[in-house]
Amino acid sequence: MAIFYNKIERGNPMDTQAPKKWYAVLKNVGMIGEKEVAKLVSDETTINRKEAEMALDQFEKIMVRLLLDGHSVQLGDLGSFYLTCNSEGVATKEELTATNIKNLNIRFTPGKEVKEAIQHATFKDLETLAKK
Repeated sequence: MAIFYNKIERGNPMDTQAPKKWYAVLKNVGMIGEKEVAKLVSDETTINRKEAEMALDQFEKIMVRLLLDGHSVQLGDLGSFYLTCNSEGVATKEELTATNIKNLNIRFTPGKEVKEAIQHATFKDLETLAKK
């Protein structure tokens, strides 16, 4: 299966006089929900779909709890999840408090096998589908 992309022409917001350039933008072909993921897991294992749904639901609760307790969560070769934040800058160390934190972000760093796997991705121009 290929990853689809669109061709988008964009200008440089830092230099409005510069010529526009074309860029590839990946096309999401749809969201796969938890129930479908559970079905796929059950198809690949000996657990049934309901057990897979329950495991995914519990995993979500545990991961959120661990992240909010300040932990990073590593899932074997899949990769790791961790939190970062954006904060307002202040002049002195003493002025910096938790109220300066404006956004909390979750980040994912893929593991070695995932990084290697995505290097073998293939791409397909969406325009070629429309011409068929």
